[in-house]
Amino acid sequence: MTQHATVTDCVTYRAGDGAPLVIPEGPVEVDLAPDSATLSWTADNGAAGLTAMPLTQFKDYVHDKKITLEK
Repeated sequence: MTQHATVTDCVTYRAGDGAPLVIPEGPVEVDLAPDSATLSWTADNGAAGLTAMPLTQFKDYVHDKKITLEK
């Protein structure tokens, strides 16, 4: 089930072995799986973004209040 959230601080992800990329601050949609979280967003230029990250990393961002889940 999709959850709505807001990125409020620096949140990054890695595309393969590349350098960390920043998810822009603002609204994101989150789909949780047993071992990962998939985040999707729309950048200021209208480009769609999508990434999956380990669930532990996602929970760390939520704990640190860099991602705020809507209730």
